[in-house]
Amino acid sequence: MPDIKYSKAVEKLEEIIRKIENEEIDIDELSEKVKEAVTLVKLCKDKIEKAEFEVKEIVQKFDAPAA
Repeated sequence: MPDIKYSKAVEKLEEIIRKIENEEIDIDELSEKVKEAVTLVKLCKDKIEKAEFEVKEIVQKFDAPAA
């Protein structure tokens, strides 16, 4: 899956979940949609972890005493 924005990934994930909950997904495509959902969850998790790491780095630099 190409690198997509976090908000778009969440949007797509919510759509898949809604369709599953409303039984709008045919059994033949259910497996594919679940795989896509897992990929989207991983992508979102990775983006959150990356942002958290970057924010921590920024805060550490901000808090570091001036040389």
